[in-house]
Amino acid sequence: MYRIAVFVGSTRPTSSNLKLAKALEKLAAGKLEFDFIEIGNLPFYDDALWNDPPAEVIRLKREIAAADAVLFVTPEYNRSIPGLLKNAIDWPSRPYGDGVWSGKPGAIAGATGGVSGTAAAQAHLRSILPVLGLALMGAPEVYFQSRPGAIDDEGSITDERVRTNLGIWVERFTDWIARFATPRRSLEEIERKTA
Repeated sequence: MYRIAVFVGSTRPTSSNLKLAKALEKLAAGKLEFDFIEIGNLPFYDDALWNDPPAEVIRLKREIAAADAVLFVTPEYNRSIPGLLKNAIDWPSRPYGDGVWSGKPGAIAGATGGVSGTAAAQAHLRSILPVLGLALMGAPEVYFQSRPGAIDDEGSITDERVRTNLGIWVERFTDWIARFATPRRSLEEIERKTA
């Protein structure tokens, strides 16, 4: 099983992007282990803070380093990504030569009520992340149009066609990760074997 560091670009508890990430987690059960990374409490990036790095920044870098892959699930704000997400990308890329993104396989998804499905925000991420050394999966892409009831209270996609397409995306993402990483045992597997 692969451990995925998941970055949701909204901290709102009812965020459609958090719902999409949880639905992807449910579809990926048994293949991918999602680790939702806290990014709302990071200070704004300031190079001077590396003299005494904030604990939240050190935690963030460790969580990324421990992951097999990364997943960004982003809303679209003014045709780009939220500042919150950009800040969470910038911190782990520094100090120069000591970033933790390089070599990580990754993917992008996004949800919005509009028909463009975060296409502009995802295009911006696709211009940022390869510069940091991430190996981004190109296709299939996920531009999820969030409508009332599209994801039920249990985190399931209600439209069968969409659920099938997202299931294919999970398979492709798993195959993409396999090019770069060796699967690790889940925490449950480790606990069962040591019990």
